[in-house]
Amino acid sequence: MSTESDITPSAADRHHPLLKLALELGPLLIFFFANLRGQWLVERFPALSELGGPLFVATGLFMAATVTSLVVSKIVLGHLPIMPFVSGIVVLIFGSLSIWLQNETFIKMKPTIVNALFGVALLGGLAFGRSLLGYVFNAAFQLDAEGWRKLTIRWGIFFLFLAVLNEVVWRNFSDDTWVAFKVWGTMPITIIFTLAQMPLVLKHSLNPETDGEK
Repeated sequence: MSTESDITPSAADRHHPLLKLALELGPLLIFFFANLRGQWLVERFPALSELGGPLFVATGLFMAATVTSLVVSKIVLGHLPIMPFVSGIVVLIFGSLSIWLQNETFIKMKPTIVNALFGVALLGGLAFGRSLLGYVFNAAFQLDAEGWRKLTIRWGIFFLFLAVLNEVVWRNFSDDTWVAFKVWGTMPITIIFTLAQMPLVLKHSLNPETDGEK
């Protein structure tokens, strides 16, 4: 089984950009709409009532959609993107616990666990003198050591910020608000943060051709 960086496009990725986007966003959209229309789904498909309330129904469908997305990604694109793969494992573990124990806390804490895991891994790697972000993104662009260090620190802190933000939202707002935030809030925040890093990337980018001539 092979995994690749989310921003290191393979030939298949370049030929199927919309499919790649659909595979990453599809499970989240299913989660959102299944929670929104949970009662309607139970009325149409009574077997779903075995899962529990709307959020549990949405969780079950989210798990199924996540597995389907990973399988299609492996078959069509030829690899499993690292972050969706890790996130998918946590979805299956915490989603199963939520449905089995009928406790919404597990699925609500999934984003906290995933983001905290990435944040600690990145910052912890720096503590041991390794920029783990460089291993993931180095096929997309080349930075000098200082650039990788700064970018790793920023992404590590950002992941921890998302973990804390998820805790604040699910502990203080309704289920519907949390689900909407998970789908429609986290991604725009991440996109804005990513774009904000471009000046740093450009400042510390290496030019292989220029370096080779020196």
